[in-house]
Amino acid sequence: MNALRNKVQLIGHLGDKVELQKFDSGQVLGKVSLATNESYKNQEGERVENTTWHRLVLWGKQAEILEKFTDKGSEIAIEGKISNRSYTDKEGIKRYTTEIVVHDFLFLGKRNSESPASTLEPAETREEDLPF
Repeated sequence: MNALRNKVQLIGHLGDKVELQKFDSGQVLGKVSLATNESYKNQEGERVENTTWHRLVLWGKQAEILEKFTDKGSEIAIEGKISNRSYTDKEGIKRYTTEIVVHDFLFLGKRNSESPASTLEPAETREEDLPF
């Protein structure tokens, strides 16, 4: 049951191209937003669409693979955990953010000529490899 305590699975579309950041240590960090959509009918019977944006964080080979084979609008499925952290911005104000640290992903939707098969197994990332 421990594996179920902090686990999230989402299917959505990337809001932009994956942004890679390379550190002196050799670690690679990828950041990108993911939009999930849901629709329902309100009390008046009208269809209502709701989009929620999520911040995704990927490390190492997974970040590089996702950056290489996706673009804005690409549909993916992800599995990861929710992470809350704080930081101090340039003005010295303490800020809080919630991110999803991605452990696995799967390419969905149409393939382009450069993309791997949609059943690509992502690079294995272990908890010990994460810098936080």
